[in-house]
Amino acid sequence: MTDFRQEFIDFAIQRKVLCFGEFKTKAGRLSPYFFNAGLFNDGESLQKLGQFYAKAIIAAGVEFDMLFGPAYKGIPLVAAVAIALAERGRNVPFCFNRKEAKDHGEGGALIGAPLRGRVLIVDDVISAGTSVRESVELIRLHGAQACGVAIAIDRMERGSGTLSAVQEVSRNYDMPVISISDLDSLIGYLQGHPAMAARWAAIAAYRERYGIRQG
Repeated sequence: MTDFRQEFIDFAIQRKVLCFGEFKTKAGRLSPYFFNAGLFNDGESLQKLGQFYAKAIIAAGVEFDMLFGPAYKGIPLVAAVAIALAERGRNVPFCFNRKEAKDHGEGGALIGAPLRGRVLIVDDVISAGTSVRESVELIRLHGAQACGVAIAIDRMERGSGTLSAVQEVSRNYDMPVISISDLDSLIGYLQGHPAMAARWAAIAAYRERYGIRQG
């Protein structure tokens, strides 16, 4: 586990973005943990979140020309990531979309830089992959190419089949999905904190039941 992954788990727990208990997922499963990126809701936490994204993106080595944030959660994320990358010497353009196209003023469905070249999508999580599909279609419509997706956490959990939503996106669009952290990193973090042994046991059991196959 690289340092920034462990630091991110600790950061998310401290901010109560990563919570433990019993939570019902969209699939109807009872999960022992819940991640709500919407709770990164002040300037300091959003700044740090952008820095974590930047670290993960740089570590992944994916080549890209610009960033795209799907409405709505992707809008503050893409701006924060662009700032964090600029602080690290990589100044890239970014844009985001409206849910509904504007028919006055500057008009259109996009705000920010024109979609060009290789576009890295920035979002919080991948659940059903709907946001990614819509983003890829919009990027292609403007003559650009989606080259990857950056998310905060990968639950590494099977969907209706044997693959996770992240694996399906990677396979269907032939592009990498970069995550700041994932379920394995969370379990590794909990193993290093004896006071959280009960949390670790519950999450390990959940992974055994619903997790994707490794290798």
